[in-house]
This record gives sequence, structure tokens and C-alpha cells, in this order.
Amino acid sequence: MKYVHVGLNVTNLEKSIEFYSKLFGAEPVKVKSEYAKFLLDTPGLNFTLNFRDEVRGNQVGHFGIQVESTEEVLVHKNKLVEKGIQPHFEEIDTTCCYALQDKFWVHDPDGNEWEFFYTKADVDVESENAFTCCTFEPKVESENATNC
Repeated sequence: MKYVHVGLNVTNLEKSIEFYSKLFGAEPVKVKSEYAKFLLDTPGLNFTLNFRDEVRGNQVGHFGIQVESTEEVLVHKNKLVEKGIQPHFEEIDTTCCYALQDKFWVHDPDGNEWEFFYTKADVDVESENAFTCCTFEPKVESENATNC
């Protein structure tokens, strides 16, 4: 396999290109009047933006980028803050999707959720909230957080 491909419908191509350029730290390799393409080697991702007149909320549960340490989570968070993208909330030592994780979340211009996360350990199925995911009920929210 070379790349995973995700095609995302967006209502404002210009704002979405700006957001994803900051999120990925890369510019699109192709831009047309109703289309943009990012081709990332790390992670191997062919990510396209497709203009639509209307998009309603998250079309998927959420998107995520898994990193190798809590320090790397914080590095990505600080880079995005420097570029003007504020996290909607962050979680340290949260139990989510049967794992103990450190993470933060951002929303794109159409409300799609992205998490940067580090998985510290698996969590026993019998643990409280082991199967829940913070997209429904974040434990720690910043001042401008919204429920997902």
C-alpha cells in the first residue's frame, strides 16, 4: 500500500485549504476551482477537498493522527496554536476506545473533528468508560470548547 485516500466534502475550499495546510504543515499539490489535493508521505495520505454547496456536520465519527509520545502531541498542539488554530479541548490520561491516551482536538471549517493522540496503554474492557470516546463527552474542555 502506498497511500490511504480520504476525500472530504467542504463548503469553503479556500478556508479549508488554509486550515489543512496548517494542520498537515504542507501545501496542496493540486488546486482547482472546486478541488484541492494534499499528498503526504508521513502519514501516507492522499487527502482531497471537494467543494459542495452544503455539508452537514461530521460525516464520520472523527479523524485522528496517532503520534509516538505525549511530547509529540504537545509539539503538534503548539505548532497549530502558533498558526492560529486553537484546540477545542485537550485530554491527558483519558480513557477512550479501550486505551489510556493523551490528546487534543481541533475542528475544521465545516466542523469535522481531528484528534492528535498518543496511546499509553490498553485498558481492560471491564474498566469504567473503557469503550466510550471523548467525541461524545470531553472530560477537560478549553474556554471555547463545544460539545461534538
